[in-house]
Amino acid sequence: MDLHLLNIFRMVARLGSISQAAKELQYAQSNITMKIQQLEKSLQSPLFYRYNRGMTLTDKGSLLLAYSEKIFHLIEETEAAMKDDQTPDGSLIIGSMETTAAVRLPPFLSTYHQTFPKVDLTLKTGPTEQNIQGVLQHQIDGAFIAAPVEHPALIQKEVFEEEMVLITDTKHPDISSIEDIQTDTILVFRSGCAYREKLEHWLHQEGLIPAKIMELGTMEAIIGCVSAGLGLSLLPLSVVSKYIQERSLKQHSIPHPYEKVKTIFIYRKDRYIPASLTAFINLFPEKVKS
Repeated sequence: MDLHLLNIFRMVARLGSISQAAKELQYAQSNITMKIQQLEKSLQSPLFYRYNRGMTLTDKGSLLLAYSEKIFHLIEETEAAMKDDQTPDGSLIIGSMETTAAVRLPPFLSTYHQTFPKVDLTLKTGPTEQNIQGVLQHQIDGAFIAAPVEHPALIQKEVFEEEMVLITDTKHPDISSIEDIQTDTILVFRSGCAYREKLEHWLHQEGLIPAKIMELGTMEAIIGCVSAGLGLSLLPLSVVSKYIQERSLKQHSIPHPYEKVKTIFIYRKDRYIPASLTAFINLFPEKVKS
C-alpha cells in the first residue's frame, strides 16, 4: 500500500475537506481528489460520503483511518528506536489525574528535569478515563490513573496508595452514617474521574441517591466550594490535609473498602520504550504508601 496515498487520505479524513487538505499539504485540489479516487479504486471501496460542504468517512474509511494511524505511528516509533542511543532526550508526554499532579508528582518531576535536562517533559492533567484513552491512542506516553484497570494492551505499575476522606465545611455535623449526607450536594469532577466513580458506587451500594450532583472543573474549585458550605466531596487525604490542619475543611472517614485508592502508572505493552520513558518509570519505587 502506497504510504504517500495513505498520508493524503489521513489528512483529508482529519480535516473533512479536500480543499483544506490540499492547502495543508500544499497540493492542487484536483491532485488530492485524484489521489483519493485512486486509493478508493485500488481498495475497491468508497472511503468518504461526499456532501456540498465537506465529507465524512464511510465505515471502511473509518477502518482505514484507524489502520493508517497505527502504520504511521509504527513508522515514527521505528525511527525513534533506531535513533535511540539510550540517552534520555526528546519529548515525553505524561498524563495524570489532577490531584496526583498537584500533590504527588512535583518532587519527582523536579528530580527528573534536573537529571535529564534534554528531555522535553510535558504533563497533561485529566480524569482517569481520558488518560487511559490517551495512552491507548498513542497521544501520551504514560499516565497516572486510579486502579483498577484491566486492558490487554497496558502495563501497570502501582506507585501510590491514597487514603480517601469525605470533606465538608467546618460547620457540618459529624457524619456517622450514610443518612447524614442524604440531603447534601455532591461536588465532583466530570465523568471519567475515578474518585467520583468510587463515591457514586459507595452511595449506590448504600441505596442513596444524592440530592444534587454538581460538576466542577478543578480541584481548587471543589475545595473552595466545599469550604464555603456548598456541599461535600471525596478526595485523597494527601490533597486536603493542609486545609484540614488550617481548619478550613473538616474530614470524615468512610467505610471499607472505599477508604483506599491505588494510583498506578500505565503505558503500552506493544510499543518501544524509549530511554526517556524508562528513566521516568524508574523514578517511582513500587507502591509508595501515604
